[in-house]
Amino acid sequence: MTLRAAAATPSSAPLALVLHDAGAGPPLRLAGGWIVAASAPGPAGPVIALRGDRLLPGLINAHDHLHRNSLPRLRYRAHHRNIADWIADLTPRRATDPVLLADSARPREQRFWHGAIKNLLSGVTTVAHHDPPDPALDAADFPVRVLAHPAWRDALGLDGEEAVRRSHRETPRTAPWIVHAAEGLDAAAEAEFDTLERLGCITPNTRLVHGVGLTGAQRQRLAARGAALIWCPASNLHLFGRTAETGALLAIGRVALGSDSRASGSRDLLAELALARECQPLSDAQAQALVTSRAAAWLGLPDRGRLTAGARADLVALPAGLPLARATRADLRLVMLGGEPLLADPDVAEALGPLADLVPVRVDGRPKRLARRVVRRLWSLGVEEAGLALPPRPADDEASG
Repeated sequence: MTLRAAAATPSSAPLALVLHDAGAGPPLRLAGGWIVAASAPGPAGPVIALRGDRLLPGLINAHDHLHRNSLPRLRYRAHHRNIADWIADLTPRRATDPVLLADSARPREQRFWHGAIKNLLSGVTTVAHHDPPDPALDAADFPVRVLAHPAWRDALGLDGEEAVRRSHRETPRTAPWIVHAAEGLDAAAEAEFDTLERLGCITPNTRLVHGVGLTGAQRQRLAARGAALIWCPASNLHLFGRTAETGALLAIGRVALGSDSRASGSRDLLAELALARECQPLSDAQAQALVTSRAAAWLGLPDRGRLTAGARADLVALPAGLPLARATRADLRLVMLGGEPLLADPDVAEALGPLADLVPVRVDGRPKRLARRVVRRLWSLGVEEAGLALPPRPADDEASG
């Protein structure tokens, strides 16, 4: 790939990314953190030519628990029939298990940043965090966009019918209402959908997470009501040895993909997407839509998941010819959040020049450049992500803390 950059200009100038691979569209112009045009001329600005690369919208992780990603995968019995089994095994161990004790001793902000870097390194720019909002997630320097809604519910078994019904009733019909449901293989898991129906909670804004225990008839009713499924196959297979039957829902576009946390799920969203393709025959376009346009649609995000004027300038670049479902985080050429380069290959970083403040790191053995501000936060919080090698922290940076 060859890149060229125009003469240095202030970082506030519009940026045009020009694709030269087969079938590439017109220049993509960015300004103020947004895509302002896909073709129309704009103010003069630097031009970065990504020859041979292709540009995608920033990826959307439709389900994660950001503060649980410093944990390894957990399981305390060979087989689970219901998520209640896993919770029953996990809860008493929180006071005795060295792994759980060590993780709970970590500062909460550190754990949130660990979840953020997991997602950023895999090209994720937006995460649906299925837990209560936290001030750490709203910080201006947090490196991914976070959706956290106080009305989202854990599950019927944890919250109870009245709390679930009230949460659904209080959620505007224009906003997604998200709940764990049918997370298991037994009759109790299957019955959850019927209970949600009885409570009036299966509506067009309903998003069920997991759905392993849904029957064919229940999936049909889910689709008929205009609802959708958030699919997390790695977590399902780890806990139950089986995942949701998604074929019919995928065919009509009513599925988004989530990684869940590493306590039960995959390493990152790219690994989850590769697994999804093993579970179901997906075209490259269908696989990509699960973490871009479909995810944006089902999470109520009209400003994400597409490369059109008016969308946020959250972008990922991949080598031409590499399907997203076959990519790993080492393959990513560029990740931008609101027009700010946060991760890039060395030659891309060089072409960006003064538009980017990036420092050398290694991701799974591959040389990369990571935003200096992100590196400094990882240093200060003591976040250690497997496969990410940061440069040594300078003594003067340690002093400034």
